Amino acid sequence: MADLRNLRLVTEEETDDMYTFDNDNPMYKTDDMNEDAGFVQAVKTSHGKRPPMTGLRRTNGIPGTGLNKPIKPPPSSFGRLGTGAIQEGSARPMTSVGPAGFSSKLAPGSGFDPLGIGGLDNTSAMAPSLDPLSQNTPEEKIKALEKKVCKLIEESVVAQSSGNYALALDTAKIAGRHERQLVRQREQSGLSENINLDLTYAVLFNLSVQYEANEMYPEALHSYNVIVKNKMFSNAGRLKVNIGNIYFKQGQYAKAIKYYRMALDQVPNTHKELRIQIMQNIGSVFLKMGQYNEAASSYDHIMQEKPGFRTGFNLILCYFALGDKDKMKISFQKLLSVNLGIDDEEKYTGNPENPQESVYLDAIKNDSLRQIERQMRSTAEWAILSAAKVIAPAIEGTFAAGFDWCIEQVKSSPCLALANDLEIHKALMYLKERDFNQAVQILKTFEKKDTPVKCQAATNLSFIYFLQGNLSDSKKYAEIATKADRFNAPSLTNMGNCLLMEGDLEYAEKCYKDALENDSTCHEALYNLGLLRKNQGRLDEALESFLKLHNILRNDSQVMYHIATIYERMEDWGQAQEWLLQCVGLASTDPSVLSKLAEITEKDDSGSDLSQAFQYHFDAYRLFPADINTLDWLGRYFFGSQLYEKASRYYSRAAIIQPKEPKWQLLVAGCYRRSGNAPLALEKYKSIERQFPDNLECLKLIVRLCGELGLQKELEEYATKFKKAEKKREVREQRANSGGARRSSGHGPRTPVSGNSSDGMARNGSAGSGGGSAKRRTLPNSNGMYSTTKKDIDSSYNDPLGPAPERPKTAARHRQEIADEFDDVEVDVDLLPA
Repeated sequence: MADLRNLRLVTEEETDDMYTFDNDNPMYKTDDMNEDAGFVQAVKTSHGKRPPMTGLRRTNGIPGTGLNKPIKPPPSSFGRLGTGAIQEGSARPMTSVGPAGFSSKLAPGSGFDPLGIGGLDNTSAMAPSLDPLSQNTPEEKIKALEKKVCKLIEESVVAQSSGNYALALDTAKIAGRHERQLVRQREQSGLSENINLDLTYAVLFNLSVQYEANEMYPEALHSYNVIVKNKMFSNAGRLKVNIGNIYFKQGQYAKAIKYYRMALDQVPNTHKELRIQIMQNIGSVFLKMGQYNEAASSYDHIMQEKPGFRTGFNLILCYFALGDKDKMKISFQKLLSVNLGIDDEEKYTGNPENPQESVYLDAIKNDSLRQIERQMRSTAEWAILSAAKVIAPAIEGTFAAGFDWCIEQVKSSPCLALANDLEIHKALMYLKERDFNQAVQILKTFEKKDTPVKCQAATNLSFIYFLQGNLSDSKKYAEIATKADRFNAPSLTNMGNCLLMEGDLEYAEKCYKDALENDSTCHEALYNLGLLRKNQGRLDEALESFLKLHNILRNDSQVMYHIATIYERMEDWGQAQEWLLQCVGLASTDPSVLSKLAEITEKDDSGSDLSQAFQYHFDAYRLFPADINTLDWLGRYFFGSQLYEKASRYYSRAAIIQPKEPKWQLLVAGCYRRSGNAPLALEKYKSIERQFPDNLECLKLIVRLCGELGLQKELEEYATKFKKAEKKREVREQRANSGGARRSSGHGPRTPVSGNSSDGMARNGSAGSGGGSAKRRTLPNSNGMYSTTKKDIDSSYNDPLGPAPERPKTAARHRQEIADEFDDVEVDVDLLPA
């Protein structure tokens, strides 16, 4: 039998030879098989018996090699010779503890074994298996663990790309633990010389990246340093760029530059692209630090090695910060000379005669490569236009001259199409300078040009004329812009504005809707549509428009204010207050929002009390102390709380703001009188009388206070003035009515009439002198004053502040009887707020 210990692995060449059949080999000839005694005997042997071993001797070599030295069979477990060589027909000895790989019946699928190798006794159990390595071997365990680590790294990277940074970090940590377990298992198995350094590098690098993505910068720096300091990792010095990026994010610019330069020193000159990127980082750090000379030096070197649009734009910014006009011009020319590397659009037009080519071009018109080209072109246009807008006001005496120079340079460059855009920007600069004539003149030059910016120029002209109130020209250019591009949402919005001002609400709404169909993000059209519906009273539709706009503009306070006012008109006070509170959070310095919030809070019966409304009004007063409505409300609030001194402060401020309005000064004097300071109130009334000598209300109050204080002389003086003032008003009324007034007499109180602008109130008067009454009729004049037909003095007065507090009875003399004339005075609630 063959010795299985001499088996070895078969190489690929031997395998090819093994499966190559040689028809001349005598071993494959079947003509002489009947003459082979061993084969014939094997065929005749039943399945339950082993063939005799006399025809084949066990040797320690391969059959046919000539090495036929007999080998003794190994002893059995009982010390006897092996039972492999038994006589034919004899039964198998019952000395075996268990079967030795032999079955009396062939197993299903078992092969034909004429040589008896599969029937070996103990030798087959001792021989190594020819199957692949079992899963329980250390090598297989190590390979399985390596696959698991690689899979965890992939899962971590996928989680990071999807934005789940926490899961990515946890997976990276698990991969790190499994990798350390893999290293320990290699060491225990004695395979430490076969440690996979690439896998260790991948695990550490992924862990560092995940720490950085989760903004765990100290841990990321530690992990990066572990890789960098390990000399076994090749090209680990490049990771110093990542360390520099972390220091840049932390604001440690000096350390960032240090690590960028260390990485630049370790990158060979053959890696030109990487070196340029590192130098761009160095320039950005210098630009952030304000060291514009060093930043300009880095960017200038990059523009010489590999020019780019962003690099050129940063170089222009550096020279702009340094104020170097000549270098700004030179850098702008370098920027224009950068080769974009993109062919013209003609390659996507196709050949009409070849429909197959047209189908192919349509398929690649919007592929990923085409999108990259568009992005590159957009970046180039942005860099050139932004650089021109930056340097135009600085390179020449005026911004117009600077734009002219930039336009000339652009026209002489491959970016010829951007010259029209610069013209538009020049017109917009005139608009910012409030020079509308120059802006209109420039924009009108595009009216007859068939250029892509014609629609933009017409749209701007329409908007300018709309602001100036010239609706006819505004509508004209809006129509031009719409004809040039019927999908232009701004032009449709301008058209809708013109129609709205003309009163054509239906067609204006249609224009707004068309603008939104063409561009769903047109904020102006959606805002105007909401205003139109709100003014028409279509509150539900207006609310829907403003809510859509709020989803687009989350931080627009005006949109929130309109939503709140719509809820106010719906009498949904809770929602109105909620939206106004959000609006206050965004526009905390707008007093009108606080005033509106106070107004709604005061209307809400189920909400806060009056003190909350006072707090909102007071906050609005602190932001804008000159608001008359707020001052009036605060004065009324303190007056109702019987805090007359505080109320007088707000009325005094209102009197300063409106010095020609006697109402506020009368209220101040009334606060003095209510607080018990009658002499000060009298002095205030006298001051008001000197400013407004024809004010009957002031004269009435003076007459009353003089009677209360017992000033008989002054009482007669001001009573005479009151009589003269009434005569003057009567004359004015007679002239105004020119005899058309008809008099009628009657008893009782007079009919109330509206006062003049000086007091702004409706008043009721009652006559009385010594307990008597008279018949008279009021005749209001052009100033709102009224006179009586009786010539006596009407010293009656309706106190708007109510009855005065009772004076302390400590006077040395009794009051004059004239005070009894005011006992039947009715209070006029219109003079002061309730």
